[in-house]
Amino acid sequence: MDDSTYINASLPDTSDRMLFAVPKKGRLYDQCLSLLTNIGIEFNRKPRHDIALVSNLPIALVFLPAADIATYVAKGNIDLGITGLDIIRESQTENDVAELMRLGFGKCRLQVQAPAAIKEVRDARDLVGKRIVTSFINLTKQRFAELEGVPVEEMTTQVRFVSGSVEAACGLGLADGIVDLVESGDTMRAAGLHAVDTVLDTESVLITNRHPRFPKLADTIRQRVAGILMARRYVLCQYNIARSGLELACAITPGRQAPTITSLEQEGWVAVSVMVEKKSLADTMDQLRDAGATDILVLQIANARV
Repeated sequence: MDDSTYINASLPDTSDRMLFAVPKKGRLYDQCLSLLTNIGIEFNRKPRHDIALVSNLPIALVFLPAADIATYVAKGNIDLGITGLDIIRESQTENDVAELMRLGFGKCRLQVQAPAAIKEVRDARDLVGKRIVTSFINLTKQRFAELEGVPVEEMTTQVRFVSGSVEAACGLGLADGIVDLVESGDTMRAAGLHAVDTVLDTESVLITNRHPRFPKLADTIRQRVAGILMARRYVLCQYNIARSGLELACAITPGRQAPTITSLEQEGWVAVSVMVEKKSLADTMDQLRDAGATDILVLQIANARV
């Protein structure tokens, strides 16, 4: 029985539903559930069930290991999915899936780590020809083949697979270095390791099959996600300013497209409404004040369409 037969047997009557895969556990699970709620997907997942029908859209959610989602999407068994960029690259499916957008959560780095106590190893090149342990076999081989300047088949570095507790390999004498995902780095430091190279900066990604069965619905989901991400990135800033200072104010707050400008009853004054990035908000407000703006207000954006 192939993968598509298994999925369809597990969930009867899905011919008119788009299959949307999300991680069933792990570092992306909670953030994916929050995103589904924010984009208006309503469902009830029964205990121990890995498939849930969405009640307000023709979608079936399929909860899969994050490591398998890219492969299912690439084969066409799943229409839409959320997984990590590292998984897409490791599964070598980047040519068979379409990346709709980066989601901004689940950010971490796939790094080469080595024992900090070994002073001779300060760069990944110092590990060429030695023993490397990882759960990212393909990406690791590609990186060390690049460092050696040879095809993967001719590399001398010994790359071995382990599925978990990769950081313990050096301490147990199984490896001279490891390649693993790092978020804060606390786990690696506790194991006496330090980073000597970054293979990949990764985050969660929304992907689809290159020949989706429900392109319009997939685009609807993409637009909803884009709206939520924009709402997280921007606030709506409103202020009043004399028309003589408008050019400078608009240079400070150009907005995503352009500010909305409305004449006030007070002659020579206008009201401006414009989107401003949250990360630069404090500086922007200070600059507006210095430019002569008054009544500067900031409103949160709950959702949007872009």
